[in-house]
Amino acid sequence: MKRVLLAAALLAACAANAQEKIDLEMTGRIRAEAFNRSQVMKTLGELTEDVGPRLTGSPGMTRANAWARGKFDGWGLANVRDESMGSFGRGWEFSDASVAMLSPRAFPLHVLPKAWTPGTNGAVDGDAILAKLESKADLDKFKGKLRGKIVLSSDPRAYKFGDKPDMERYTDQELHDLIGVEVPADREGGDRAAMIKRFKDRSEFGPLLNQFLVDEGVLATIGISGRDNGILAVQGGGSRKAGESVGVPALVMGAEQYNMLARTLGKDGTVRLRVNVAARFTDAADQPAYNTIAEIPGTGPHRDEVVMLGAHMDSWHAGTGASDNGAGVAVVMEAMRILKAVGAKPDRTIRVALWTGEEQGLLGSAAYVGEHFARYPEPTDPEQKAIPAFLRQDKGKLVRAGGYDKLAAYFNLDNGSGKIRGIYAQENMAVAPIFEDWLKPWNDVGATIVTQQNTGSTDHISFDRVGLPGFQFVQDGLDYFSNVHHTDLDTYDHASAQDLKQASAIMASFVYNAAMRPQKLPRKPLAD
Repeated sequence: MKRVLLAAALLAACAANAQEKIDLEMTGRIRAEAFNRSQVMKTLGELTEDVGPRLTGSPGMTRANAWARGKFDGWGLANVRDESMGSFGRGWEFSDASVAMLSPRAFPLHVLPKAWTPGTNGAVDGDAILAKLESKADLDKFKGKLRGKIVLSSDPRAYKFGDKPDMERYTDQELHDLIGVEVPADREGGDRAAMIKRFKDRSEFGPLLNQFLVDEGVLATIGISGRDNGILAVQGGGSRKAGESVGVPALVMGAEQYNMLARTLGKDGTVRLRVNVAARFTDAADQPAYNTIAEIPGTGPHRDEVVMLGAHMDSWHAGTGASDNGAGVAVVMEAMRILKAVGAKPDRTIRVALWTGEEQGLLGSAAYVGEHFARYPEPTDPEQKAIPAFLRQDKGKLVRAGGYDKLAAYFNLDNGSGKIRGIYAQENMAVAPIFEDWLKPWNDVGATIVTQQNTGSTDHISFDRVGLPGFQFVQDGLDYFSNVHHTDLDTYDHASAQDLKQASAIMASFVYNAAMRPQKLPRKPLAD
């Protein structure tokens, strides 16, 4: 019986492959527009250097939403709009941050503030003290000892010379290996239990620590960057929620300078610092955040069905969010521009979404999917309600919205500016032969593989987790993880123009093929 079922599955896959038709004339037009008349770097430059960083809920993100709407309107897209993802918190921005060592010698130090932490209201001077505050016992230990101090909150870390190149591309062997899938081992739930414990510990201790720092009169905290070579990796701290303590000014310093401070403190006993942070909350109360949406309306018999493409427009604030994820935004916007420029008349509606809140847990895409397609109900059990949705054991029965059966596919880009090398099929066996055919016109520019592996941590997961066909492309890494991811080096200069042109062409081709296909893309089974 197993052999019969396997044979039937293979015949079905072959039949689907045999029916796949690709409009090569349109593919050629897409290719010519993308390679010879590209605007992708112009778009990326405007987003990153004119608009700047785009922290969710910040004035920068508001500017980005308005800028994107203007671009879509200018290209003649339809139904251009912002859609609220619901309440996010208070807006925040900063304009300056500095630390200087005053004694035992004068020296400037490079720092950036954590998001959603307060400013200093002018320069403040204080002695440094090394104090790791990671538990209630630590708070008891340092109670009464920190007033007027600047707390070095991390252990120093020995420098480690790099043993890999800064910039990497997949080799042929690595791409071949990526196609392979390991059979998963049995899981006993220990990983999940540990993750839940870590989440609860952070959510309970964070507000306690913030209030402790305020009550004890700490002037500021400085932590060590997670990267070496002077790179500052910075995310959030404090609190974005109105009514919660935001703590004190919190900064991140380059590892080598932080290590120097710690060593000097150990030798001389006293290190005096001057800290000046200009940062502010832009709202007194919690505010919504917004996704930006636009469409090329369908013109055929399936015009009420939708093919989506998207990327998250929010970024962290250390750099200008070029690779994470201005590159993805520029690519999906360029794909829409290309389709308009070549006169595409898709059967299905093609809808682009520029998400907010991805960096805080896929918030924008999750809210959109829940509103338009499907969601799991909020649990009634307080224990389950207190943890993130992806850690909940019993999700309940999926609640489908009216658009659930109308979505043909969603395609995402969010791994930097490296060229597309293939696509993750997310264990959807039935789409593999379809995608292999769609990639053939792009084999000569490096896009060759379809892998059944899953990839996570970005917005296609909001679709995949409710049984919708959502996909992320395989991309060359370049220096995404070695240098730029969530750091002050995430800037325009680290983006590859040739790679983004290639990615834009493939994105436009994939969404056009999905919009013109006689049937929606097949879906993998969803366990209700």
